[in-house]
This record gives sequence, C-alpha cells and structure tokens, in this order.
Amino acid sequence: MRNRWIISDNSLQIKDLLKNESIFNVANGYLGVRGNFEEGYPESYPTIRGTYINAFYEKVSIAYGEKAYGFPETMQKIVNVIDSQTVNIMIDGEKFSLFDGTIKSFNRFLDMDKGFYKREIWWVSPKGKELKMEITRLASLKYLELYAINYRIEKVNFDGDVTIESVINGDVSNYTDANDPRVAAGHSHILSVSCVNEDKNILQLTAKTQTSKEAVVVTTKHQCNEEESVSYEKDEKSVKAIIKTKLGKEVIEFTKYNVYTDSRRYENPKQSGREILEKLSLYSFEDLLKEQENYLKEFWKIADISIEGDEKLQQGIRFNLYELLQAVGKDSISNISAKGLSGEGYEGHYFWDTEIYILPFFTLCYPQLAKQLLKYRYTTLDYARKRAKELGHKKGAAYPWRTIIGEECSSYFPAGTAQYHINGDIAYSYIQYFLATGDMEFIKEFGAEVVFETARIWLEIGHFHKGRFRIDAVTGPDEYTAIVNNNYYTNVLAKYNLKWAAKLYELLKEKEGNLLRKLCERIQLSEEEIQAFDEAAKAMYLPYDENLKINAQDDTFLKKAVWNFKDTPKDKYPLLLNYHPLTIYRYQVLKQADTVLAHFLVEDEADFNTIKNSYDYYEKITTHDSSLSCAAYSIMASKIGYAEKAYEYFIETSRLDLDDTHGNTKDGVHTANMGGTWMAIVYGFAGLRIKEDYISLDPKLPAMWKELVFRFLYRGAEIKVHMRKDCTEVSVRSKVPVRLKIKEVEYNPVGDWQVLIKNDEA
Repeated sequence: MRNRWIISDNSLQIKDLLKNESIFNVANGYLGVRGNFEEGYPESYPTIRGTYINAFYEKVSIAYGEKAYGFPETMQKIVNVIDSQTVNIMIDGEKFSLFDGTIKSFNRFLDMDKGFYKREIWWVSPKGKELKMEITRLASLKYLELYAINYRIEKVNFDGDVTIESVINGDVSNYTDANDPRVAAGHSHILSVSCVNEDKNILQLTAKTQTSKEAVVVTTKHQCNEEESVSYEKDEKSVKAIIKTKLGKEVIEFTKYNVYTDSRRYENPKQSGREILEKLSLYSFEDLLKEQENYLKEFWKIADISIEGDEKLQQGIRFNLYELLQAVGKDSISNISAKGLSGEGYEGHYFWDTEIYILPFFTLCYPQLAKQLLKYRYTTLDYARKRAKELGHKKGAAYPWRTIIGEECSSYFPAGTAQYHINGDIAYSYIQYFLATGDMEFIKEFGAEVVFETARIWLEIGHFHKGRFRIDAVTGPDEYTAIVNNNYYTNVLAKYNLKWAAKLYELLKEKEGNLLRKLCERIQLSEEEIQAFDEAAKAMYLPYDENLKINAQDDTFLKKAVWNFKDTPKDKYPLLLNYHPLTIYRYQVLKQADTVLAHFLVEDEADFNTIKNSYDYYEKITTHDSSLSCAAYSIMASKIGYAEKAYEYFIETSRLDLDDTHGNTKDGVHTANMGGTWMAIVYGFAGLRIKEDYISLDPKLPAMWKELVFRFLYRGAEIKVHMRKDCTEVSVRSKVPVRLKIKEVEYNPVGDWQVLIKNDEA
C-alpha cells in the first residue's frame, strides 16, 4: 500500500532526465524547484535547471512584424531565479557524480504522503572509495519561503576528509525553444545580480529583473553535525561555502536552508529574508519533515481519492492531486499556471485552465485555497477594466487570455484575446464557489463586482438581431476554429454570466441594500443595465442544427469541409505544430472539447438527446491536441452512458505526465489535466453536479474497479462517497440540513455522520 504514495524512477538515461526534472519538482505554491541533481550532470547532458517564484516576472517587449491598435506591447514571463540547489561532495579531489565511478545502487522517489523528494545512492569513486548518501529536499508547505536540502553521508571504506561545497548562483537564464510556441523563444537572460554577501555564516545574494526591476533574494545558512573549517568564496554572481569535515567522522549530516523573498511581497526582501532564515534555521530537518507530514495529513483527509483495482492508476491520481497542491498560489497576487512551478512552459502564464479545470477541485476539497485563486482575479480587475477600454469597450472588464500580473500577454489575438469566453469562465467559477460554499460574505466583498463587470462586456460585444442576442467575432475553447459568430460555448457562458449578474443584484438588493447601493455608485451600475443583462440572457442565441439535432459549434462550423483525418500521418499531430493556422481554420477539426465542454458546465441549457447527438458528432472530429480535452470527453461519456469511452478518456488523463504521453513533460507538468483527472472521477464516474440549491450524484463505478472512495465539502458539510459494484454508500456530517440527491432520490441529512445507501439495482 505504501507504493501508492511513492513516485519513483531510477533511470539515468539521457532521454529520461528532462522529464524527471519536472516529475520530481518540489514546490509549495510560492516557490518551486525542478528535480535537478544538486551536483549537476556532464556538460553534454541536457538539463533545464530551474527555480521559480509564483507571480515573480519580467516584463519583455513583444516583437511584431505588423502591429495593429490594441495589440499588447509587452508581456510578462516567469523568471528562472537564483539557483540554490548546487551542492558538490569531494573526496580527496574526486567529485561525486552519478556519471563517474560505479553505482552500486541508486533509488530516487517522491513521497506524496510525507512531502519530500529523496535520492538514495551507494557510489564508488573512480579510485575505489565508497559513499552511501541520502539526499532529501523539500519546499515547505508551512513556511513558503523555505527550500531545504539535507545530506546524510556515510563513509563505507575510508576514513579521509569529505569536503562539501555549497553554491548560490545568480548566473542563471530561462529556457528557450524557438521551434515550439508553447515555450519561450527568447529573453533568456533576465536577472542581474546586484549584491553578493556573506555575514556571520549567512550567505545572501540579490538579483533584479532588468526591465520590471523586481528583486529576488536568496538567504542561505548551513548546519553540519561536524566540521573542521568553513571558508567562503564569492565573485560578482555567486557565493560558495566550503565545509571540510573532521577526519574519521563516519556519518556526516548536512542541511542547507534557503529562504527566498521577493519585492512583490516584501518591502525589504533582504531584511525579511534574513529574519525568516534566522527563525527557520532553528528547526532541524526532522522538524521540517514532521511539519510537512502534518500539513499533508490534513490535506489528504478530504483531497484523497482511493481506488481498488489499479495500483498504477491510484499512484497517478495521487500524483496529480499532490502536484495541484504544490502549484496553487496561496496569496492574492498569484494563481496557478499551466505548468505550475515545475517548468517554464507557456512562460508561467495563467489561463482559463484555473477556473474551469482546477478550481472545481479546490472549491469542493480546499475552499480556502479556492478563495485565494478567486481573489487573484479580483485584484487584477482594474487591469481587466483597462484592457476593456483598449479593446474599444466603454464599460466593463475584459480579462486577459494569458497573464501573470493582469495585463494581456497574448500576441496572437485569434487564439488569444478573441477568447472572450474567459470572462464567462471567471464569472462561472465565482458562482460555482458561491453555490458550493454559501459564502455570501465573499460575494459581497469580491464576487458581485467581478460578475457585474464581466457581464457588462457581453452587452458591449453582443447585439440584438431579429429578437435574439448574438455575439460576433469571438473564438471558443477550440483554438482550431477562430473569429466566429455565435460560438455556442461563448454564448451559453455569457448567458450564465448575465443571468447570475441579474440574480446577484436582486439577492443583494433584498439582503444588503446599502452595500449594493455603494457598489453601484462606485462602478456606476444602474438598474437599467441590470434589466439589460436579464433581457440579453433570456434572448441569448444558442446555435442549433435541426438536421443533425445538435448544438452547432458556431454559425459556420458545420458548413466547412471535414478535416481529412484518414490521410493525416501520426507524426503531424499536434496539428498546430505542423500546419498553418489558416489551413486548420478552414476545416471541421477540433483541438479540444468546445460544445461538449459547454454541455457539461451548463447542462440544463440542452436536453439529453441534443447533448448525446452533439457528443457523437464532435468526438469524431476532435484531435485532443490539448491536454484539456480528454477529461471533458470522459465526463460527458459518463453522463451519456458510454462507460468504456469514459474510462478510455479518463486513462488518458490519469498518468499523462508520469508516462509523458504528450512528449513535453520536460517543460513542466500539465496542471489543468491534473484537475481534469479529479473532475473525470467526481463529475464523471460519480456524476456530481452543483445545482442552485442542492447537490446531486449519479454514481457509475467503472467495471475495472472494485471500489472508489472520495470526499468533498458542500456548504459546511463533509460528504464521503463510497462506490462499490452493488451499491453506493454516502456518509454525511453536517451541522445544518443539506439537500443531496442520489440518482434523483433526495436526502436531507443533518448532524453527526449519517449513512445513506442507494442500492444501484433497486
């Protein structure tokens, strides 16, 4: 059973190193460090040596061949910050390396139950001297600024000195790949070291970004159970501590404490870094491990999903959930990027991935973190208002397609800025959070304003025509179809946004009239506008094809020729890397779920037959070139009753990074897909849906599994779902009555644990 909590990969093959640097990252939502070897690799070996701080960015210019009005002039990108990983072990002039000498044993693993990454090594040097080492690292989930490395070095067949060289290096650069649009193509040298210092055995290195002038500081201290001498060497970009241990010491314990502080969060990051380090270095590494385990114990109480019937699958699901915890921003200036803090893919930008694929997990399992993610969007609301003006809108907020601080970073507007649906996605996530938690205080303080301002945009870009409200020149989630009229997904999310803006207005008017009046005065929102929201929602045009009995993806999609899938070689996928966008745009071909995803998010806007027919039609022409796609298709296959398909699509999500099925895990893990894995289980196999005044379940256990157990929170209640082949057992603990439907049978449990049993055969 212990293996279900362990991820291990002992390969030293060149082809596996980059992937495993991502897999074995340690992170805590603020700070992330890739799973590089502390001692490094041979010079010819590939590596992306990276350390990242969530929301710490550089502003770089965007080069256009031709530029039009309103194109963003600059973008933000995540910075590979100061490297504090390096530790070299020397024996009589021989440097330890896994690629020199002889390896008697090597094991490395990530422990998701206890929250650390460890390498266990038995090494024989070229001259025959043997060392056993355990190298353990963690990014503290409690003390977010701390990244610590611990060495336990055992001499096997010699009594000589061991020298430890610990390096802090500011001469770092970002990774680039000119041939892949998902990875940055330039601006690699971002940081300039401004100060290198050693004082009272504390090392400190300060660097600044060249344009945005944001500062990052690493403050480092070492502890060694036995040392003969410590000396220091420094130059303009690095500082090194050289620790020589005493003759004859058999086991050496060494800990490197690294505290990262930055100017976005600290007024004086140098002083704050020193103060934090002096406090945290009083903890032993064992103390830090215990804190990590305690934190995770609380997390897994609700977040864990237990599956009987597939060990590899169980391992993959826990890895995905663990990575989400490692990646999620835990303050209001950070969010969760497409690659978390494990790599530089998509340049550390935040997308709609957060709201649609990741927030559902946190909303139902860890609502306090969901609240932080939603607060981030609120703190960037002024940027969204400014962007709306740049796009020619008089009112409202237009959220950016990709961003870090809130400014638009997308230089390709057909598949970027034109995806106005992100406004609807954000509003949708606020409402889902409200329905799941009942947190009216949050709506009053943050949510209502975001929902109102996003709703205003639909009135600006839409118009009435022959009694229907239509939205032109937008791009839906399917980025292989751009700049269309009446994308179904966009229109139905806009309708949801507008409808709830009007609902929240009436709710606040009834319960918080004074607060509503002040908010309306501040953002100049009138009752006439609210009425317009309601009218537009009721008149929203949702494309429907009478012949096929499906919701058309947009006004012209079904008139295009279908892509020639039969004659497209496998090595031409993903299409975006092998065909010009205009070629792709001319055909019926989907990169990812679009209308099918809309049918999941707002299922009450279409009847079952339309949902089924639409699924059948769009599935045949979807490439799933995006990692976001399979989860949505799995969820909807479960709803329709396609059990085998639901499971096949789910399997595609479950170990995507562990097995590197997309071939780009080296750039970082796929956080949205990881959220999608959870959704495919909870919304798919368990059929969970959040309705306006109740929550429902429609459990269908996959045939390959013996049982499935998961938990979630709903309006203060803790709910445990235990699915077996013959029955589903639901246990509820709640201080107030909650409305819960299981296969359309309603229950209203209240009090300590109550067990509800719904026999599937009854």
